[in-house]
Amino acid sequence: MASSPTSQTSKDSGFTHHNVDQMIVRRTLPHYRLVAITCTRNASRRLCRAQRRCNSTQSATTASLNASPAGIAPIATITNELDKLAPRFDHKISRAKRRIYLSTLYVGKTEHELVATIHQALEANPDLKVSILTDALRGTREAPKASCASLLSYLLRDFGPDRVEICMYHTPNLTGVRKAVIPKRINEGWGLQHMKLYCVDDEIIMSGANLSDDYFTNRQDRYHVFKSAEIAEYYGGIYRAVADLSYRVIVDEKDSSGFRLVWPTTNVQPAPLDDPKAYIASATKSLSTLLKPQATIPSGKRGNTSIYPVCQFTPLLNPDTSNELPALTSMLRALSTPALRSSRWTFTAGYFNMTPSFRDLLLTSNAASGTVVTASPWANGFYGSKGVTGMLPAAYTFMSRSFIDAVAKRGLSSSITLKEWRRGTVNEPAGWTYHAKGLWITLPGETQPSVSLIGSSNYTKRSYSLDLEANAVIVTRNEGLQKRLGEEEKALQDYAKPVGREEFMKTERRVGLHVRLSMWFVTLVGGAL
Repeated sequence: MASSPTSQTSKDSGFTHHNVDQMIVRRTLPHYRLVAITCTRNASRRLCRAQRRCNSTQSATTASLNASPAGIAPIATITNELDKLAPRFDHKISRAKRRIYLSTLYVGKTEHELVATIHQALEANPDLKVSILTDALRGTREAPKASCASLLSYLLRDFGPDRVEICMYHTPNLTGVRKAVIPKRINEGWGLQHMKLYCVDDEIIMSGANLSDDYFTNRQDRYHVFKSAEIAEYYGGIYRAVADLSYRVIVDEKDSSGFRLVWPTTNVQPAPLDDPKAYIASATKSLSTLLKPQATIPSGKRGNTSIYPVCQFTPLLNPDTSNELPALTSMLRALSTPALRSSRWTFTAGYFNMTPSFRDLLLTSNAASGTVVTASPWANGFYGSKGVTGMLPAAYTFMSRSFIDAVAKRGLSSSITLKEWRRGTVNEPAGWTYHAKGLWITLPGETQPSVSLIGSSNYTKRSYSLDLEANAVIVTRNEGLQKRLGEEEKALQDYAKPVGREEFMKTERRVGLHVRLSMWFVTLVGGAL
C-alpha cells in the first residue's frame, strides 16, 4: 500500500520537500518511477556545504517504457518517505559511484570547494566519470585571468580525458566579424548554453541556477530534485547530444590561460565557427529525435502525476522542432477555454522580458487572478554593474512598466498584479538578488496549483531564439504535491510587493533615452536581452 503524501517545510533551510505517490513521466520520454523533491529559495550555502542528513525510504516497481503526447503512462506506486532532505551538491557528489554530469551556464571561477569535492570523489571512486558542460563565451570570458575553464582544467590535469571531460558550447549565431567586434562583456546576448541539469548517478536537480557563489549564498532561486534513473537517463541523452556539439577544454601549460579549446575529432560535424550551416544541419539530426513524442498510453492506466520534459534548441534546429514554447503556449491557451476559465496563475522571472506573444496569452487567459513576480531593480543581478550591463535593470524596469500599461489598457488591473521582489540591496550587506523563474496554475475549484514549470528558461526572446533551455512541466492531482507547489509559490512572494503605474512615475524609476537606444541597437544587430 502506498503511503499517503506528507509534507514538511524547513524554515531554516528554506527548502520545501514532498513525498509523492504515483508520479509518472510522460511527453517526449519513457514514463518513469519518480521521487521528486521541490526546493524553493537558494537555502544559502547549504546546497553545497551543509551537513544536513538525508533520510529516505522508497520502493517502486519497474515500469514499462512507453510515452505519449496525449495520454499519461502508468507506473507502479512509489512508496517513499523523505524527511529533512536538503539537496546539496558536495554531499551527493562525494557519494557518486558511476557518473556526474553538470550542465550550467558557468561554474564560478572561485568555486574551489566544488571542484575539490569532485576531485575527492574521483579519487575515492575509480569507476566514476565526470562530464561538465558550460558555455564557451561565458566560461572563458575572463581568460587569460582565472576563469571557469581554467578552474575546471585542474580536474583534467589530474585525472585525464578518460575520466573527466569539460565541454563548452559555442553558439553558431556569433561568428566572423560579429564575433570579432562584439565586446566579451555583452556577447552572451547572441546565444548561450543555458541548461541547468545537475545529475549524480540516478538523481538530477533541475534549476535555473548556475554553480557560483552568489547562487549558493544570497540569490533566490528554485531547485527540484528528481530521484529516477530513467529521468536521469533521458536528460543525460539531451546532455550528451549537446556535449557532442561542443568544444573540449584541454590543458596547455604553454598557453597563458593554462588551457585551450579544441574541436574533438570524434565530433562528426564541423565546428560552429568554421561552418555554422553544416553544424546546424548535423545538430538537427542528433537533437530532433530526442524531442519526439512516443506511443500513446491508454487513459485508464494513467497515474496522478505526469512530468513533461520540454526543451528549446532553436539555434540548433532547422526546422525548429523545440517543444518548450509550443507546450507553454498550449497550456496558456487552454486557460481561456470555458472549462478552465477562472483559473489562477503565478508567473515569475528574474529578468522581466517576456515575449509579446507570451504576454498576450497571460492577458487573455480569463484568469480569476494572475500574479507576476519579478526582480526589483535593487534585486537585479546587474544592479551596479559597470558599462552596458549596468543599464539592464533600467531596461527591465521599462519592460515592467510596459506590462503594467498593457494590463491597465485591457481593464485587467483588478485581476492581474505585478509584484517586485526585494530583499535588501544588491552589493550591500544582507542584500539578495532574485533569479527564480517558473509558472504555477491553480485550476477552477481548487486551492493549490496542479501545474508547474521548472527549469532554465527566462521566457524571453533569447530563450526562444538564441539560448539552449531545458525544463520540465509538472502536472499533478496528488494533493500532497499540490500542497508543496502551493507552498513554493507562496514562499517566493515573501519578499515581493505589488507595484502599480504610480511607482514607475517616480524619479528613480525613469528610464533614460540612452537605455532605450541601447535596447534598440542590441536588437538591430541580432542580439537579445
